[in-house]
Amino acid sequence: MSITPQLFRREHARAKAARWGVSEDRFAAALAVSVAKAFGDRSPDAREIDRCLAMLHVEDLALACACADGHEPAWDHFIRTHRPVLYRSADALAPGGAARELADSLYAELFGLTERDGERQSLFRYFHGRSSLATWLRAVLAQRFVDRVRTTRRLEPLPEEDDAASPGFATAPADLDRSRYLSVMCAALGAALERLADRERLRISLYYLQQLTLAETGRILGEHEATVSRQVARTRKAIRQDVERHLREEAGLSEAEIGRCFESVAADAGPLDLARLLGLAPGVQDERIQSFKVRGRAP
Repeated sequence: MSITPQLFRREHARAKAARWGVSEDRFAAALAVSVAKAFGDRSPDAREIDRCLAMLHVEDLALACACADGHEPAWDHFIRTHRPVLYRSADALAPGGAARELADSLYAELFGLTERDGERQSLFRYFHGRSSLATWLRAVLAQRFVDRVRTTRRLEPLPEEDDAASPGFATAPADLDRSRYLSVMCAALGAALERLADRERLRISLYYLQQLTLAETGRILGEHEATVSRQVARTRKAIRQDVERHLREEAGLSEAEIGRCFESVAADAGPLDLARLLGLAPGVQDERIQSFKVRGRAP
């Protein structure tokens, strides 16, 4: 695999890496790892490499490189912009704040408090830019949540012999699987919703969260009722495909596990809060709708 210096310089400029003090050599090394991870043992041609680089979230990758290197302004920017993402994800995993401690504990791993051979062991080393930084953080947090559930299960005392055949004992593995599926579904759905255009996000918010009719939604967006119906169906399909891709590629689930994941959510959505996943604080949705009604148009 060969990436030309011209490509490295192009991506360094596109990532605006210099603002975080990330040198061309440092960024080139990170890009080389990202491309190698994308193709595995296969040797891609120049066109494939160029296409792969174009699809990377290079600005997020540059920020991750700077944070891993301990660049203070980059770290401050990361905390400002991504702490809300982590907290919303934590609240989606466990409403009531029970998972926020996991979000806070991630900062130590991301910062890299330990060193090996003079190099800080930052969790950012495992971010390669193939998804957005926000999506990757949600996936890491979800996995930490699953790990904690598993650890808690292992530490629970074994039931007495008379209780071993009880229905509650028999269903414990299913409960553990359900917690895992809900966790990864929260991360996948949140990432899919984040990638929607503003207009798509508003449309599904009006229709599903505010429970407006198709006609009412159309009047706010300036769309015909039939158009709203088609667009809602199209967005739902796109979200489903995006979630399936995330579960397969990011969470590493098999096709059978993906099916069980959707079945678990269909049976009981649990902590899947659409308003929270859309990043809407209480009252914000109503304010947005009123704003669009007054202006008579969508963003």
